[in-house]
Amino acid sequence: MNDEPCAVAVLGLGPMGRALAGAALAAGHATVVWNRTPQRAHPLLDRGAALAPSAAEALRRAPVAICCLLDYGAVRSALDGAEGPAVLVNLGSGHSGEVRGMAGWAAARGIEYLDGAILTPAPTIGTPAATILYSGPRPIFDAHQAVLRAFAADPLFLGEEVTTAAAYEMALLDLFVMSTGGLAHAFALATAAGLDPAAFARFAGGIGALLPEMAHRYAGNLAAGTFPGQPSTLGSASAALAHVAAASADLGVDAGPLHALRALFDRAVVAGHGGEGYARLARFLTDERTHR
Repeated sequence: MNDEPCAVAVLGLGPMGRALAGAALAAGHATVVWNRTPQRAHPLLDRGAALAPSAAEALRRAPVAICCLLDYGAVRSALDGAEGPAVLVNLGSGHSGEVRGMAGWAAARGIEYLDGAILTPAPTIGTPAATILYSGPRPIFDAHQAVLRAFAADPLFLGEEVTTAAAYEMALLDLFVMSTGGLAHAFALATAAGLDPAAFARFAGGIGALLPEMAHRYAGNLAAGTFPGQPSTLGSASAALAHVAAASADLGVDAGPLHALRALFDRAVVAGHGGEGYARLARFLTDERTHR
């Protein structure tokens, strides 16, 4: 494990990229930055960063490159012509297939590759509140702890299967967007019914507080392969969704998301799982995928 500061390249200077570059500078790493619009680099240059004319040049000037671009295609485009020896740590978002493609792309160019997923907002980077997951070759993770700890005090290694961090990120992002979308729809329904948003928030917070216990219960159900219909069943959930969809239609609120979700529950009910608990839907959707 190398704890000495080293040169770091940060590719991509959106809010998260700027936070990563700032954390590298604060930790004492000589920092090279690159962005398609160089103007974004100016505050970092005032703090001591160096600006590279291209992403490939940034990779040549630092043994470790941290990439935070829009997607995996943007990474390949930016690094066209780049070659190793270098280490590329990609902290952008993408699914497992994209990660495998990126790892193969890097290997063909002699570039060592580590994939990562940032789970916390940009203001947390460089603080104890930051959470960043990594997967890929363990020696790469171990050799660059000084850099990785600049971004999160406790970088989390999930294993040598390079797609693991992305798989966690996509599943957690699914939970976040579905939950926040549901919250927004609930507030739309409440306000359309004339309810005070602040008064509604008092009860909505209680619903959110149920999620941690449910997550652990679902995990236990899936591990055991049993899905008891307590405290509620897929059949009752379908009926509840029908009521909420009708209420939405009555108030002129778009019920499309509710109909889409009810269709998932109804498929599981038709398949004979109506008396089982909610976690069965996760297993059912996975089973559907394998039988297509």
